[in-house]
Amino acid sequence: MPNRLITFLQQHRFLTTDAQALITAAFEPRHYKEGNQLFKAGQICRELFFICDGVIRITATNQKGVELTHFFLKEDSFTTILYSFNNETIANESIQAACDADVLVISKSKLQVLYGQIPGFKELIDQITQQKLMDKIKIRNAYLGEDSETRYHLFMKQQPDIVRRVPLKDIAGYLGITPQSLSRIRKNTK
Repeated sequence: MPNRLITFLQQHRFLTTDAQALITAAFEPRHYKEGNQLFKAGQICRELFFICDGVIRITATNQKGVELTHFFLKEDSFTTILYSFNNETIANESIQAACDADVLVISKSKLQVLYGQIPGFKELIDQITQQKLMDKIKIRNAYLGEDSETRYHLFMKQQPDIVRRVPLKDIAGYLGITPQSLSRIRKNTK
């Protein structure tokens, strides 16, 4: 798994052999089963995750107690609850495996050490994180003002691999529709 991270980072910037070794040693591999939480709301998020295999979802519970999916992330993505991670504040969101997932994890303290050891590494991680955040916002904004059926068709077009890999109830929550409505839309689409 560490090789996947190195390959991903090398697409953005050349890393020396020494830098690669430091990064590989700092990240810990973990496996999560579908539904397992990587991070639970109500705490300070002190870890950064790199997805090697699987789909991760960022969730929150609304005032009615309904769990909603804010974002799906797949392979070759970093994820954390960014404002909690950066500002050491309690997070309202959780991070959960939407299907079985293999990730690499680094604590904030170890990441800070890497920033000091590898010139330009903080800027690299910040650049990748900012780009992913903009991509997530662009995808979510495409759904604004659209009806349920249009949102589902956009989702199928923008993220077809996720449609095949995660439970329909999670997709329904992400799209802001009931699982029953999603089933009806899927039935009428076929």
